[in-house]
Amino acid sequence: MQEWLSLHGHHVAFDINYTATTEKVVKDFQDANGLGASGRVDRQTFDLLVAPMRKALAPITMVASSLGELVVQYAKQHLDHRPREIGGQNMGPWVRLYMNGNEGPSWAWCAGFACFVLRQAADTLGRPVPIKSSFSCDLLATSATASGCLLCWTPSINVAKVTPGSIFLSRRIVGDWVHTGIVVKADAQIFTTIEGNTNDAGDREGYEVCQRVRGYKDKDFILIA
Repeated sequence: MQEWLSLHGHHVAFDINYTATTEKVVKDFQDANGLGASGRVDRQTFDLLVAPMRKALAPITMVASSLGELVVQYAKQHLDHRPREIGGQNMGPWVRLYMNGNEGPSWAWCAGFACFVLRQAADTLGRPVPIKSSFSCDLLATSATASGCLLCWTPSINVAKVTPGSIFLSRRIVGDWVHTGIVVKADAQIFTTIEGNTNDAGDREGYEVCQRVRGYKDKDFILIA
């Protein structure tokens, strides 16, 4: 509850106990949202606290014509509800959602976000996920190579193959990828993305899901049809 209160802008220390301070912040949240300010987290209060995540998880009923297009739709749906860390590096309920309950400094979550959205889209269409999900960018590249859907950057890369819903991988050196995200739109010189665990500066250890614009150099792509 303390994490969710803080995500809504009603900040309180995370002390694991339901203290008088937490009760006061709950009352402030309830009052700000037209609820009875009881200080107790009843069902109505709880539902309002977690509403952003429930909306991000809602099935998309207007099904896209391809898996890639539906991946983009789900990525935009998550972005709309501002997934971000709270309580420290790679911490909070959004990180735990994307990382199967894991969190903390060693749990970079960019790959977890991309795979979660890809799985949402595949499940909606009743299709298998085309690559093996992983929290590791390197293992995603390995799986895509085995599936024959990895497009590696060269100066003469055919960017027309990079369709919406594809997954990009930032390559540090040959065989080592350090960040990933979802391609929203690909143009001749640049492509637009939605990424987890980044920020407006494009860092690979950021704190939120956000939209970015990137160049093709040193980017490889997992092609999603």
